[in-house]
Amino acid sequence: MPTPLTGPAHKRLLAATITAAACLCTQALTATPATASTSPDVVSRGVTIPDFYNPPTTLPTTDGTLVRTEPLPLALSLPGLDGSTLPGTATRLMYKSTDSNGQPVAVTGAYVEPSAAWSGTGPRPLVAVAPGTLGQGDQCSASMGLEHPLSLNSQSVSVGYEDLAIYRLLAEGVAVVVTDYVGLGATDRLHTYVNRIDEAHAVLDAVRAARSVSGATVSADSPVGLYGYSQGGGATAAAAELQSSYAPDVTLSGTYAGAPPADLTSVTKAIDGSELAGALGWSLNGFLQSDPELKPLAEAHLNDAGKAALTDLSTMCVGDALFGYAYTQSSSWTTDGESIGDIIASTPALQRFLDEQRIGTLKPSGPVRLATGVSDNLVPHAQARQLALDWCAKGADVTYKAVVLPGVGSALLNHFAPLLTDQGDAIAWLTDRLAGKPTTSNCWTMPVQP
Repeated sequence: MPTPLTGPAHKRLLAATITAAACLCTQALTATPATASTSPDVVSRGVTIPDFYNPPTTLPTTDGTLVRTEPLPLALSLPGLDGSTLPGTATRLMYKSTDSNGQPVAVTGAYVEPSAAWSGTGPRPLVAVAPGTLGQGDQCSASMGLEHPLSLNSQSVSVGYEDLAIYRLLAEGVAVVVTDYVGLGATDRLHTYVNRIDEAHAVLDAVRAARSVSGATVSADSPVGLYGYSQGGGATAAAAELQSSYAPDVTLSGTYAGAPPADLTSVTKAIDGSELAGALGWSLNGFLQSDPELKPLAEAHLNDAGKAALTDLSTMCVGDALFGYAYTQSSSWTTDGESIGDIIASTPALQRFLDEQRIGTLKPSGPVRLATGVSDNLVPHAQARQLALDWCAKGADVTYKAVVLPGVGSALLNHFAPLLTDQGDAIAWLTDRLAGKPTTSNCWTMPVQP
């Protein structure tokens, strides 16, 4: 077995890998079937989804069990000097999970075995990366983004921006498993966008699945961390809350939750009319997928334009939604001209559904680092800060980080900028936890924190 690269030399070569491959990574959105299949091809906005992503009719009984795997070519990779591949060797995954209705569901994702050695003591750690908002079309999935970091055709634009955090973790010698979430990638259902239970289960079961990948150097003894920003921050926050009841076999050394959408009532109002107004359609689509009993409400309140928008958005990635629905007011989608937020406020069934999605009602397991941009008005700062307060009140080990950046005219930039400026500190905090270094809650500072 080749000796893993270590130290500054490895990190310089990794940087060269990213720089060189980035110049070549724009790829047409085409796909060759991964395995022979008798199922008809699934095509999303001109993209043929590989057969790998078509779930079988019968799934294993145990959560986290691998359904199938195959090698996953990383677009941003180079051969290492010792015969290895930088930054690592990737495997595409399908594994079994349980959705918010208690039903079995197939989830896809990817595991990456790093070529770098782990510099800490003990076994190589594992981090589950929960992606930020990528869209609702199957072609937008994070696992496909590792193969096609920048993908476009005449109908769709997808950017695998989570690759940066994944590669930074790999450079530290940390193994990474990334989930595609329920219904994003897997072709049997619609992605249940921001459903906290579906997302939490998908994250925790990804950890279980990674331990069974052939050739993986992680095991049940490996320290486990969670990393996510935006939609991913909500997913990791929910996973930390549900770990003790859903996955007691997955002990968490640390969780990073950046800009978590903890209160969807607040977030719904904020994204309406913003550059990312299309995410409101993804939310509604996800709600209807999770609870079909809400369908009569949608039928009653959505006009033809609204229904068409939801259908259109169901196959879109973030880039598509920015081009197609930026600054759209949801009042243009409703029969009476009310906004979606106003309809939610006046409809008890919708209020109950969103209340069930609230993050902050349970104490998270292990230490958590919660970061939020003070100028974030897309996933509002105030509701993320409230999550920190809710957790602190429950005695959780919380490191709260208010990212102070000036606000600009773009809500999307106000939300996206902290992802980049805080990413290095977030990964450093998480790797310290994986290395067994202690941390101290700063809940006592909350009265003076912005």
